[in-house]
Amino acid sequence: MKYCKRCVMPDTRPGIVFDEEGVCSACRSYERRAKIDWDSRWKEFEAICDKYRGMNGDGYDCAIAVSGGKDSHYQVHMMKNVMHMNPILFSVEDNFPMTEAGKHNLKNISEEFGCPIISLKPDIKAQKKLMRYMFEKYGKPTWYIDRLIYTYPLIMASLYNTPLLVYGENVSYEYGGADAVETYSAKEQLNNGVASGIDERELIENAGVTAQDLFLTRAPKQEDMDKLDPIYISYFSPWNSFANYEFAKKHGFHDLSHEWDRKHHVENFDQVDSRAYLVHSWLKYPKFGHASATDYAARMVRYGMVDRDEAIKMVKEHDANLDPLSVRDFCEFCGYSETEFWKIIDSLYNTDIFEKDSLGKWVLKSPICK
Repeated sequence: MKYCKRCVMPDTRPGIVFDEEGVCSACRSYERRAKIDWDSRWKEFEAICDKYRGMNGDGYDCAIAVSGGKDSHYQVHMMKNVMHMNPILFSVEDNFPMTEAGKHNLKNISEEFGCPIISLKPDIKAQKKLMRYMFEKYGKPTWYIDRLIYTYPLIMASLYNTPLLVYGENVSYEYGGADAVETYSAKEQLNNGVASGIDERELIENAGVTAQDLFLTRAPKQEDMDKLDPIYISYFSPWNSFANYEFAKKHGFHDLSHEWDRKHHVENFDQVDSRAYLVHSWLKYPKFGHASATDYAARMVRYGMVDRDEAIKMVKEHDANLDPLSVRDFCEFCGYSETEFWKIIDSLYNTDIFEKDSLGKWVLKSPICK
């Protein structure tokens, strides 16, 4: 493993690219912000909103994919209060036990900004079957939920005739990933690798689900997709996770303070809705040697909040340590014993980058050190 010379991101992150100076593509993307004509981009944003504003009379003229999180609060504010649009919000709930913060935030985003939310509660029976199969086979237990997070807003935007569908940041471009193209259009988001690449026939044949169970995981027909105009706000305004958090706090957003001190995170405000879901995001660690601590430590370096040495300490302390409460909620939902859970985890470690130490603990062969 090699690590970015500027932040702490390893070259094992899928789709990330390092240049000849050893700097990752995410750091270079952030560096390029200084040369962007943000005033010109803002005018592009205004023109897009002008195109759709009031298109359905008193009805909704745009849609926003939300989770209730800090970024959702910022997105809704931008569209409702700044651009004076009339948004309808679409969300997907994962059926896991919610944190108190998660319960509050989804309600708060509607009450604070005055917007309706249509939430999808997926088929629990199908979710459990798909979670177990995808966890054991690919180490991607929340594939079903993640796929719905991508497809459901597209389906609903088509049904409600709201072509302007708003997302937050272009994850691939902002943080490094496949097809990291700087563009306002989110039309290619389905292909970014998070919830793609699985053949429906495989799931029907092996996971015990039916074609009907998978109906909502399919994107709208191409002719309907062509009518949609999904956009990333991050193209038009500099995106900053911590700035969004500070904004959201002032508008009623709750983090996990006084509720849960997560062992594998370096912050308490990202993905706060449920504990079980975080098993999925942590599974980047056995597969690729980095997880949420690395993600946020890298951002903090780019934002100038910490230096690289501080970020390295954060990664070493947190990245490997999946929180026990996440494990318990996950096992209870899926029907695993914790022994079964850790046996599956053990099978997912990438032996190209990991080895076991004298205590039988998986450790990186090339941990970040400087």
